[in-house]
Amino acid sequence: MDLLQKIRTIPTEPGVYLYKNAEGEVIYVGKAKNLRSRVASYFHEGRWEDSKTGTLVREAVDVDYIVVRNNKEALALEDNLIKKRKPRFNILLRDDKTYPYIKLTLGERWPRVYVTRRLRKDGSSYYGPYFPANLAYRIVDLIHRNFLIPSCKVDLTRFHNRPCLQYYIKRCLGPCVQDMTTPESYQESVHDVKLFLEGRPTDLSRSLHDRMEQAAASEEYERAARYRDLVATVEQLQERQRIAAAEGDDADVFGYHCENGMLAVNLFHMRAGRILDRREFFWEDLPELELPELETALDKNVASSVPGYRVSNPNATHNIPEVVADDASTNNLSSGGFSPGEFFSALLKQLYIAQPYVPRNLYVPVDFEDRETLEDLLSDQVAPGDTRAPRVHILVPQRGDKRALIDLAGTNAKQSYDQRFRVLKPNARAIQEELQEVLGTPELPRRIECFDISHIQGAETVASMVVWEDGKMKKSDYRKFIIRTVEGVDDFASMREVVTRRYRRVLQEERPMPSVVLIDGGLGQLHAAATAIEALDIINQPLASIAKREEILYVYGQEKDPIALDHHSPVLHLIQLIRDEAHRFAVTFHRKRRQMRDRSTELREIPGVGESTTRRLLEHFGSLQAVRQADAAALSAVVTRVQAEAISTHFRK
Repeated sequence: MDLLQKIRTIPTEPGVYLYKNAEGEVIYVGKAKNLRSRVASYFHEGRWEDSKTGTLVREAVDVDYIVVRNNKEALALEDNLIKKRKPRFNILLRDDKTYPYIKLTLGERWPRVYVTRRLRKDGSSYYGPYFPANLAYRIVDLIHRNFLIPSCKVDLTRFHNRPCLQYYIKRCLGPCVQDMTTPESYQESVHDVKLFLEGRPTDLSRSLHDRMEQAAASEEYERAARYRDLVATVEQLQERQRIAAAEGDDADVFGYHCENGMLAVNLFHMRAGRILDRREFFWEDLPELELPELETALDKNVASSVPGYRVSNPNATHNIPEVVADDASTNNLSSGGFSPGEFFSALLKQLYIAQPYVPRNLYVPVDFEDRETLEDLLSDQVAPGDTRAPRVHILVPQRGDKRALIDLAGTNAKQSYDQRFRVLKPNARAIQEELQEVLGTPELPRRIECFDISHIQGAETVASMVVWEDGKMKKSDYRKFIIRTVEGVDDFASMREVVTRRYRRVLQEERPMPSVVLIDGGLGQLHAAATAIEALDIINQPLASIAKREEILYVYGQEKDPIALDHHSPVLHLIQLIRDEAHRFAVTFHRKRRQMRDRSTELREIPGVGESTTRRLLEHFGSLQAVRQADAAALSAVVTRVQAEAISTHFRK
């Protein structure tokens, strides 16, 4: 069945349609109140004049569809399919900045609490998003100090001989050591954390107060004092939330700047009437197609040879019908170019559908067709079936304070555009803050130590360590390593050796660990370095690696969610700079070692001259020719008198 015949069989009900190319790849996903009318409208002759629409129509050889009950369901299904299939003709969300969530790993025997930026279906509970980003880290720190639930990466499926430092400074109950805590006591703390993160301070205060009274009645006064302190902390936080809630509503404000086919969008997060943070989005090439969500005035009975249309070229490429409308009133579609309304319709769907939290008000600079349907969907999503829950409003202010906020967001979007596309160098502090968000470090990264391995088929294997500190490379702290315990080609074992040697010495000299340990390589090198660090009983050390070809960043503990930074990102440029410097330093050292090996062949033939003597001679004289020309007296400055006579005699002969 060709495409025209299939269009005639499409029902007139609401649903989602998917255009496919000759390889069966989905290239566009759209929704419609009337599937048959919408799909047929793509082949209207006026649409072919738009090169973007023409490109889609020429590539499409098949169309699938899914029928749903109403337009609201079509909206949700469209968003889900776009996120899953990532069709290249749709507007896709490319986010340089994701806000953190707090993850409570309820699926583990001893649940832990983490800060994460990815939501996964793994049985854990997620809370957030939090902004500014450091708010999530402050909350997790409060949980450590008050509820004693850890974030460590220690293997809790087995018991260890002794607890880590977190237990001794009273930030963990010590589940890693047998009999340090009981499952009942630990689950009690987990339950309290769950109530705390769910925003149920009244229930938590009541539960803590009851336990405090029970502990006091049992004369367990230390335990009762701990519950008393927890009650005080929870009540203080609850009072702060009441004050913030009285100051104003939550809102997200959008602004944009589009120029030369490139787009920058700024999103302001307002909470309790105050702007707490800003989020940036960039598109270098806008999608090849921006189709307006319009319901054409086609006759509902398109199935019977598509009434009102005639096929002008039945022999079109890929059997794609070229349909021409007799009724000019149906030609009300976009003539091409950037369509702000269509863009913000797609952006809001991808940002808010299926998210755990949506603010009460969304302020956008332009109106779009399915705004009311999206309002209904997001309102039902916030609290399904709860008539008391506040409704989500998508507003397009035209004047007043709210319009001033949109204009402010637009001004910042212009600045973001200049920063990204006009190649204005950001300051070092901004790069550090963005690097902290990407790697999830608890504080601004001040020092990064990067390792690389260099060899040729396992010969003369060496390693390098370079240091970035406070915005620049610190060459005085560079280190070179000769791999001694590994034979043949084994980069993983070599990485374990060099990382072990480096940080064993750091511990012995009682120096601080770096903010981040960066590995040049993929997952294998990352896990080798992590094994070495854990063997030294170093816990919670931020560790990451960058793969050479894909330029993908792997963060230890989140390997299943690799980070693909935008190639314009200053953070990626910084990581590449450090990685390339480590590679240069390692290769230079390897070449020097290889040259010394190649030049030392004749010296090694002399009896009594070994590898270390040869190295000292070449380093002192600089070349084999200079050693050959030196007399015994000059040679004696480097080697013994006997060796000097032997070398001199050898070359005289």
